[in-house]
Amino acid sequence: MRHGNKNNALGRKKAHREALLSNLACSLIEHKRINTTLAKARALRRYVEPLITKSKTDSMLNRRTVFSYLQNKEAVAELFREVAPKVAARPGGYLRIIKLGNRLGDAAEMAMIELVDFNTVYTKEAKAAGAAKKTRRGRKPATKKAEGEAPAAEGEAKAE
Repeated sequence: MRHGNKNNALGRKKAHREALLSNLACSLIEHKRINTTLAKARALRRYVEPLITKSKTDSMLNRRTVFSYLQNKEAVAELFREVAPKVAARPGGYLRIIKLGNRLGDAAEMAMIELVDFNTVYTKEAKAAGAAKKTRRGRKPATKKAEGEAPAAEGEAKAE
């Protein structure tokens, strides 16, 4: 029975599960988004979010703690150098899981897990940086529009 047991075993023994999550976490930090099954994405979120929180304060203790989970110097360096400054103001919720549908081979539910602050589609900065929309329709200049409204307004005033 699994009373109160909150971890998802993912059909693996403990050592295999830890190696899997460590490798997925390193790939996520390196590529900023990965595709995996929904169950693995949910387990990965619970594994990585505390590591990102630890990376917000750059100390030797936190670096060694994160390295004990990831076992990859390049991933730890990138986490502390690139990811942590971007998420410094965010109080949590560093990852987003988007469902992709079922895999063709075995109909497993697939999902994309990504770092929220590294997606340019959803961030406000990308929308602000974009140029103004252009239309193909012609527009009347503001002066002609104002001149056209002025006589009507004068006519109403004279009628009263």
